[in-house]
Amino acid sequence: MAFNLWLQYPELAKNIEKVKHNLQDKISVDYPDLQAALSKMASNGGKFLRPAFFLLFTKLTADSQNRVDDKKLIDIATSLEVLHMSTLIHDDIIDDSPKRRGEVSVQSQFGKDIAVYAGDYLFTVFFDLITDNVLDTPFFKINSRTMKKILLGELNQMKHRYNTQQTFLNYLRNVNGKTAYLFRLASAEGAYFGGASSQTVSLATRIGQNIGISFQILDDILDYSDASRLNKPTLEDLATGVYSLPLLLVLNEDSDELHTLLAKKQDLTLPEIQRIQALVVELGGVEKAKDLAAKFTNKALIDIDKLPDSTAKKKLAKLTKVLLKRTN
Repeated sequence: MAFNLWLQYPELAKNIEKVKHNLQDKISVDYPDLQAALSKMASNGGKFLRPAFFLLFTKLTADSQNRVDDKKLIDIATSLEVLHMSTLIHDDIIDDSPKRRGEVSVQSQFGKDIAVYAGDYLFTVFFDLITDNVLDTPFFKINSRTMKKILLGELNQMKHRYNTQQTFLNYLRNVNGKTAYLFRLASAEGAYFGGASSQTVSLATRIGQNIGISFQILDDILDYSDASRLNKPTLEDLATGVYSLPLLLVLNEDSDELHTLLAKKQDLTLPEIQRIQALVVELGGVEKAKDLAAKFTNKALIDIDKLPDSTAKKKLAKLTKVLLKRTN
């Protein structure tokens, strides 16, 4: 999907290109290895969804003109992608992941030292951007709290590795931190800087959160699909004890084979992981997860329908539906 998605939205595509150029400018640094790592991450097939949602939400009450200058909006949109990139780099270090978006990961190509520096440097870029653009608004503190929520989500996920007693509520706690809070920030921040009412900002907050939850559930489902077609390492989360939703939804099924395999934890072989994949599909985990993704998408669509009428509102509804059907 990547940037092909934005061809349906010419004005949005133009602004995303501005974000891309701004990102490259902001991550310029006079250390060749670090620069190479940062440039690789910035051009590694990201969809730029969080900046896109931010930019769309700025248009809810200002289709013809923004109440904030263009540079400020592009900077804030860039800050969202920078924060997202930094968390991905650190995730790959923690998981010792060899790939990211189907390509060799930063930590695998450049080593963990450079990867840590790259992730840390991106945090400094993020703080520069929000200090310059949102310091005198409520969103300076909200950005800071979002960073904390992301970390707490990761810590909670680490705490429950290999835990077969996890509940759906615990899963939601992880997902809110890992994914939903950044979508929530992007949507609410966009509405605020687009001059929307406080009621619309509250709606945008809910919309972003539900889209983020649905997005992560779909991401989990992709682990149980064809890995080569989806540019995703096969079930890398399962191999490290991170049990995603399709698996969690079938843990209560009467399957001795599944529980026997999961008891092997980190000693699972690739054929055994593939067998777990097959069992989860056979027991209905993928279909149940798809139903839940549709449920959260529908919650977002109901709230989108309550937004003020605008071209941006129609685009948001269309994009939200497209994300439910994504294949990467």
